[in-house]
Amino acid sequence: MTKEETIIINKKKLHPDRILDYFREEWKVLALITVSGLIYNLGLMAGPWFEGKMAGCLMRILSGAERLPAMLRLASAYVIVIGLVQLARYIKRFYVRRFANNVNRRMKRILYRTLVHKSRVELEKEGAGNVITKAISDVDDCVEGMRKFTTEIFDTGVALLGYMGMLFYYDWRLALCSLIFPPFSYIIAEKMKRIVQRTGAAYKEQTGKLNAATLDRITNAITYRVFGCEKERGEDYEVHLKEYERAAVRANIWNAALPPVYKVIAMAGTVMILYFGSKNILGSGWTSWDVAAFTTFLACYTKLSDKSSKAAKLFNAVHKAQVSWKRIHPYMERAAQAEEEDEIAEQTEKFSAKTGESHTEHGVISADHLTFSYPGSAPIFEDLSFIAKPGQIIGITGPVACGKSTLGKTFLCEYPYEGHLTYGGRELSSCTEQERSRLIGYLGHDPELLGDSIRNNVLLGDDSDVWTWLRAVCFDEEVREMEDRVDTVVGNSGVRLSGGQAARLALARMLCHGKPVMILDDPFSALDRSTEKQVFEHLKELSKDRIVFLISHRLYLFPEFDQVIWMEHGTGICSTHEKLMAENKQYAELYHAQAAEKESANDAEEMQKRNVELKTRRQEKFGKTGDHRLMRMKTVGKGGKSNEWKEEYQCGIDHR
Repeated sequence: MTKEETIIINKKKLHPDRILDYFREEWKVLALITVSGLIYNLGLMAGPWFEGKMAGCLMRILSGAERLPAMLRLASAYVIVIGLVQLARYIKRFYVRRFANNVNRRMKRILYRTLVHKSRVELEKEGAGNVITKAISDVDDCVEGMRKFTTEIFDTGVALLGYMGMLFYYDWRLALCSLIFPPFSYIIAEKMKRIVQRTGAAYKEQTGKLNAATLDRITNAITYRVFGCEKERGEDYEVHLKEYERAAVRANIWNAALPPVYKVIAMAGTVMILYFGSKNILGSGWTSWDVAAFTTFLACYTKLSDKSSKAAKLFNAVHKAQVSWKRIHPYMERAAQAEEEDEIAEQTEKFSAKTGESHTEHGVISADHLTFSYPGSAPIFEDLSFIAKPGQIIGITGPVACGKSTLGKTFLCEYPYEGHLTYGGRELSSCTEQERSRLIGYLGHDPELLGDSIRNNVLLGDDSDVWTWLRAVCFDEEVREMEDRVDTVVGNSGVRLSGGQAARLALARMLCHGKPVMILDDPFSALDRSTEKQVFEHLKELSKDRIVFLISHRLYLFPEFDQVIWMEHGTGICSTHEKLMAENKQYAELYHAQAAEKESANDAEEMQKRNVELKTRRQEKFGKTGDHRLMRMKTVGKGGKSNEWKEEYQCGIDHR
């Protein structure tokens, strides 16, 4: 068997971009809906029949031809039948709602999965408000259209056929005359398709804008309040709110105004029934009727016209659902592609495991004349070449705005690059998103923490010892002091943590889910030097079989790196720290300047430590409440100092 034959997926699977597949997935629920729906709607036919029979029985009772027990038997049978019909109706509606809930959950899960795999660039381009609208409102509207369609197949379609059958049974000529009117409501509903879809699309667009404005106010509330921009932002929000209200009115007015029109049109046939039906009772019409037959015919047509108006309303609901489906369809198409890629990758890994090959083993990262530029702009950097092997830590540094972070993001392939960037000999840009996500781990400036517990932020659902990773980033002791320890909720985006704590928590997550290649963009910027040194030692220990690119503007750890990439003026040089110190003046100056700062910081730290020691010695000799000024009075002779004072005085001189 060839490798290609191995990865063929034989089983039937859900195609997220096909509406019919959602119905197929719920075939068991739909089967129950079908049985209960048929019982309910066919049972409805018994209503007009019983009503006609009871009307005829009443006439015979009044004329003395029948007695009251006959009416009681009919009424009892009517109640029993209606009870069974309503039970079937309850079962049908229960499972219709279950069908809708299942489809809604499945669609939202698929759409969420697609959003997770979309790049940051794509999400920012589309806008958070629009994405929220699609992920919630559009899915709900689409599923609601499917629910109404499923319901009306039985509540309207089957019922219409049943009522029409009864009408033709009693008088086919009068049935044809009266049924001329209901189709006009369908024609009007179909003609309103463009208006309903156009206003619905405008409403969805305004909903997205309002969601974006709401999210902006929530996210930047403190900033607006601090800088006194609340009034201006409030006025801007009011504009969005008014536009949303107008769009909502235009979209919903047709759904609210048209159903009564449909019903009036459908009920116009009652005029024909009253005129020709009365002739049938008098014996001068097409068919000879009694009062029971007339009552049954009129009741059937009344119910048929009601169902007919609902069928016309269903058209508008389907049109509205089509608008939402068009908006989310690209996400569903992308989900279908991602699903196929995942299945192929899974089959490939299984095939590789059997044959002894491995496509996820730690390989070599190679850049050959790598050049990157954003669309329509000059290159950020160009002609950069380097080779990185597993176990190496490569530092990336340079002046401000030299392209350090851009180089880190190049590994994500969010934008196309020129030249070559390969892992294990394979071009990263040729890998699927799923394959890249298995290879590349990226930690940017924003920790991107979940509004969840510390445990869940690190493990993300994995079954592992969270303390191992918290110790690796020197965060375990602080977590132990928290009230709920690892179950402490960090708040939205880690708002309850300090900058250093949030950075270490994000780094712990990165280490827990370590990938063969890890890109760390200034992970130590919010840490003090002592903590940074400890975390770096743990990072080296945990990354012996991985490639780590560490972007930083602080260079005092760079002598411990295997390689250093110096970026400046759109170019990059890859070398060792020692060579750059000897050959690159800018790098050497920057390193020496930071080394001098470090030495000053160390002196200040040492002085602070000596001050603490001095204070401790004073407290031990003279008591915590003693005043050293009193010691000057303990002299030995005029102008002399006591032995205790001399010792303390000499200690201070030495310290200074």
